[in-house]
Amino acid sequence: MMHAQIVLFDGFDPLDVIAPYEVLGAGAMLTDGLLEVELVSAEGERDVPSGIAALSLRATGGLEPSRAGLVLVPGALGRLPDDDDEPIDDDIPVILGRTLDTALPALLKECLDRDGLTVATVCGGSLVLAMAGLIEGRPATTHHLGMDVLDATGAVAVDARVVDDGDLVTGSSVTSGLDLGLYLLERELGPKVAIAVEKLIAHERRGTVWRSAGAEPTTGARS
Repeated sequence: MMHAQIVLFDGFDPLDVIAPYEVLGAGAMLTDGLLEVELVSAEGERDVPSGIAALSLRATGGLEPSRAGLVLVPGALGRLPDDDDEPIDDDIPVILGRTLDTALPALLKECLDRDGLTVATVCGGSLVLAMAGLIEGRPATTHHLGMDVLDATGAVAVDARVVDDGDLVTGSSVTSGLDLGLYLLERELGPKVAIAVEKLIAHERRGTVWRSAGAEPTTGARS
């Protein structure tokens, strides 16, 4: 059985969490428990406020790299800063940056260092890893407004909806959580399960998953 943990932190984007949670949960339901999914936080069991003031989700336990087979990190929900504005508390980069002052970066490093564990991200979740210095030199994607941040932190920004770099699988924008979840089901449990979940939620996965394989395009394309 694969144990999947979806990480909550203060200011997380609810759709980044709920979309893959429902997809993975449906996979668990359709396979009689081959997959188990839970919401966790770096601090352990607690109510975690999202970026929507009135909405919190409950982490039922702590992030455990030694137990998980899949760890998924969402992005944040807040204000998109203007270039001329001073950063404020509800700016998305500020919210993501606050995770660096928690136990989360050290736990995520443990996850990436552990053989057999896959770390996945949705939207700004890859920026949490990048700002913590954990994915330098590795291909990853994020929301299109955060691609420059990926580049600036030493990651290799890839303009694709889902990027598979082995034990690191990243999704681009908010709704890519559905596609990321379906791809992870296909990769870990097989295409029959993924197709069954697609039919259940009436969503066909979008986009081609980027992997470092195959021929390189010669003109007119950005990697």
